[in-house]
Amino acid sequence: MGKIAVLDDNLVNMIAAGEVIERPASVVKELMENSIDAGARRIVVQVEQGGRDLIRVSDDGCGIAFEDLPLAFEPHATSKIRTSEDLLRIATMGFRGEALASIAAVSRLVMVSRPADSIQAGRIEIDCGQKSLPVPAAGPVGTAVEVRQLFYKLPARRKFLRSANTEMTHVVEQFTRIALAYPELELVLEHGGRTVYSLRAGRSPAERIGVLFPSAVAEDLLEVRRQEKAIAVQALLGRPDRARTSSSYQYIFLNRRYIRDKFILHAFKEAYRGLIEPQKHPVVFLFLQMPPELFDVNVHPTKTEVRFENANWVYSQVLSALRDKLLSTELPTAGTVPASAASFHTDDPLEELLQKDREGRIRQAMNDFFQSHSAGTAVQKKLPFSPVPPADWKPTEVGESKNESVPFACLQIHNSYLVLPTADGFEVIDQHALHERILYERLCAAAEAGPLASQRLLVPVILDVSDAQLDALRRAASLVGKLGIEWDLFGPRSIAVHSFPVLLEGLSVEEYIQDMLDAFLDKGSDVDEEQLLAEVLERAACRAAVKAGQPLTAAEIEQLLADRKLAETPGRCPHGRPTSLVFTLKELEKQFKRTGF
Repeated sequence: MGKIAVLDDNLVNMIAAGEVIERPASVVKELMENSIDAGARRIVVQVEQGGRDLIRVSDDGCGIAFEDLPLAFEPHATSKIRTSEDLLRIATMGFRGEALASIAAVSRLVMVSRPADSIQAGRIEIDCGQKSLPVPAAGPVGTAVEVRQLFYKLPARRKFLRSANTEMTHVVEQFTRIALAYPELELVLEHGGRTVYSLRAGRSPAERIGVLFPSAVAEDLLEVRRQEKAIAVQALLGRPDRARTSSSYQYIFLNRRYIRDKFILHAFKEAYRGLIEPQKHPVVFLFLQMPPELFDVNVHPTKTEVRFENANWVYSQVLSALRDKLLSTELPTAGTVPASAASFHTDDPLEELLQKDREGRIRQAMNDFFQSHSAGTAVQKKLPFSPVPPADWKPTEVGESKNESVPFACLQIHNSYLVLPTADGFEVIDQHALHERILYERLCAAAEAGPLASQRLLVPVILDVSDAQLDALRRAASLVGKLGIEWDLFGPRSIAVHSFPVLLEGLSVEEYIQDMLDAFLDKGSDVDEEQLLAEVLERAACRAAVKAGQPLTAAEIEQLLADRKLAETPGRCPHGRPTSLVFTLKELEKQFKRTGF
């Protein structure tokens, strides 16, 4: 007896549903996209138990004709494409004709729909693929779809659903993606009879972000708009100091379709390179518009993956648009003051008295500090709240600089940080991070102009290297030449370094070459030379910069601050850490519970 059998259509649909319908959020996505394709201006999503028990999506779109209701649930039945050529210019959200069939195959479904030219609606019920005949019903123009008890006949699938709260989180995410892509639509999301979101039509993506995301994500976004040949780039970028520990705040929309693309995600990372720490992820909302024939969305049933005709071109356009905006914007980092000491409490009356005395002296010290600076004078006295001023607290009056019309005061604290007054507070500068950024930009500019100027060493420096390091050094010969480093073999596993960059004078040649070889090995053989050069120069700048704990003279501080004004991106070190923090008097007054001076 034969072992091969043709599966019945309903079982085929159940299996196919596994590719399209993963969880309740998948149903919400597909039904909302159908509503958009139907021309809806208002869509209401109602959910019970995170979608496990009920999902209802209703719209005011064009509706479905009575006679087409049964056909709408046949696999690969669609009104959105007709020929194979249509696949090359897809302009709708859905097109495969599989969503309704897949949903109906794994749930109890009811659809009520009425076209504008009909005096009554039609209703059809489907129980895990078993359709009833459509019947006349009452209903407004548009379509309403109810999906109950998802996967109830597939217990193996249903048991993998998570808690109602977890499933609702995924529903909100799908709702958010559509809300961002279609700000002109009125959208409502309800859960358990409670309104989660009620979004009015006509809002911009930035306004929608302000409603849908925490203020730490939505505030102070930088807007980018660029049209280049066949691609339009619009983006809302989070400032570097708003970078997150996960990539969950990165959204990419292509012709309003939410997608994930590894090339574009890499462009985000590169755009922020040197502005945020390597392990952080920037906040980016990207909206691309391209002719549909330049990409293929018919790659995966969920339609979140696309295939670009020229992925490198798209990558370069996105990267340049974002990078240019970031580099042309002043990006200071706001400082935050910890909870005020005034909140301290103890049961010891004596300790409380001492604490209040300390607070009073601190308040008076801050008052003296800012009053003296507001008059344009330098602080040249011991701070009242420091009975014995630390030896490395040095009030330094910096003379008139190239870019300042009056003298100003600067404090070097712990031989690591510089404190400057500002118009409405003060700024704390990390001397190492700032100098590192300045040196890095100089090195990059010099490398771009040609090989770094080098000097011949009086005595060659001999280094022992491993076979892997020697192989990496040979592969990176062009890059090493750009750095102005000359070397040759000195033995089976030794090299002799004859020339070294002038800009790195003072560094240990041995340590720097070993550091460079480590970078070569870390990146492997497929690394982009430009990226590798950037990393090598980052390491060089880090080693050559003034260190934390290194005392600076008044002239050195003045030069450092003057060089900052010439830097292209002075707010971040090459590794992405802030070079300075800005504190406001308003924040200090709040922390000290003051109403003003």
